[in-house]
Amino acid sequence: MHDNRMTATERRATFGLGAVFALRMFGMFMVLPVLTTYGMALHGASESLIGLAIGIYGLMQALFQIPVGLLSDKFGRFPLIIGGLLLFLLGSVVAACADSIWGIIIGRALQGAGAISAAVMALLSDLTREQHRTKAMAFIGVSIGITFAVAMVLGPVITHALGLSALFWGTAVLSGLAIITTLFFIPKPQQHVLNRESAFVSG
Repeated sequence: MHDNRMTATERRATFGLGAVFALRMFGMFMVLPVLTTYGMALHGASESLIGLAIGIYGLMQALFQIPVGLLSDKFGRFPLIIGGLLLFLLGSVVAACADSIWGIIIGRALQGAGAISAAVMALLSDLTREQHRTKAMAFIGVSIGITFAVAMVLGPVITHALGLSALFWGTAVLSGLAIITTLFFIPKPQQHVLNRESAFVSG
């Protein structure tokens, strides 16, 4: 008979990885409703370059998501997730320091290159048993939905009060918090495997 309750390790993994997703996506979502308006004040800005600044994040995600996922199979989930978050943080700092639209484009490209979604979901699979995996993924989906709703409201408020650069600095801080969460809160996969095996033996 399957245990219907998550173990402490599975709960930590679910909440921790949900927090990593939320922290990373929150800053990215906040930029979406304001970049078109406030980006036009940047040096060299045009409608087509604003469109490039918005779209290049998704393009870089599409290019790097599968390679990063495959590399995480070879080198481990944690190094790739931390590396991707550091790249996202670097892109946020580049965009925050930019005074031209090209600086924003480069920063957004770096953010998109930190494509960790596949590695995060793979780590979630490593840390949860099959009967709890759907619940864990549903929790992450809900966290992303709530993050999107809140970010779309707060983004214009923060940008109006503090400026576009402050929004990217905030994104950098949030990605730093995601790195801390990954390093100190999320359990290592080997730990879960040992717990699962001992539970199987005792059962």
